[in-house]
Amino acid sequence: MNGEDPQRPVDPERYGPWAVITGGSEGVGRSFALELARVGIALLLVARRAEPLAATAAECRALGVQVRTLALDLTAPGAVGEIAAAVDDVEVGLLMLNAGANTHSAPFVDGDLDAFQRVIDLNLTVPLGLIHHFGRAMKTRGRGGILLVGSLAGYLGSQHHTVYGGVKAFGRIFAESLWLELGEYGVDVLELVLGVTRTPAMERVGLDFTVPGMTVSEPDDVAREGLSRLGHGPVHIMSGNEAGAAQRNDPDRAAAVLRADKGMRRLMGLPERVAR
Repeated sequence: MNGEDPQRPVDPERYGPWAVITGGSEGVGRSFALELARVGIALLLVARRAEPLAATAAECRALGVQVRTLALDLTAPGAVGEIAAAVDDVEVGLLMLNAGANTHSAPFVDGDLDAFQRVIDLNLTVPLGLIHHFGRAMKTRGRGGILLVGSLAGYLGSQHHTVYGGVKAFGRIFAESLWLELGEYGVDVLELVLGVTRTPAMERVGLDFTVPGMTVSEPDDVAREGLSRLGHGPVHIMSGNEAGAAQRNDPDRAAAVLRADKGMRRLMGLPERVAR
């Protein structure tokens, strides 16, 4: 692929003719969809909320590509099968696993186990099922791409992110392993690691994007940069977040966790940690 051409961030011959995008209705998912539509890749957009899903689909159709939509709760039983069936008559060359929010932000022992299981299903169970299904066909064809949207939350533990951070940590190691397994068959794998990103979902939960010194990425920038790095896996950290990732890899884990906790509390509007 030609990752240097900003007008052609992804090669439709390598990653087309169809792409599946989970979380494809707004924010980064919408930006991914528009970037792919501009180079002529047809789309299956999957998201829970039908109204923004339809709006993004209309924007992409206006660029001249076929678009299918599937309004679906990814944590519902049978979600993988529904997505596979929606494109069983076309060739999917690109799988973009963008859905993956922390849907139950609560201290672990005070939270609801069923709700935590939905975090696991959204971020782990369903992505693995989709990769198994679509990745097998890509391996057989000898081409394709799989992009997983990761998070700096997966680099260390943080309160209210006990389960979410854990599944994101798994996702990064899994992506590296998958990159090794599929690369020799012509299938590119990338985990795109995001920090704080200005998306409608993050705005709805009330994150404070004005914290001094906070790096805040924009969805369009994330989509362009992520697609340009697809053939250069296994992991790419979104620009501006490299120092944060390096700090989170500090071998002094107590210092790393406490330092990150201070910033997370400011972002979430939580009180300062009381030393005991």
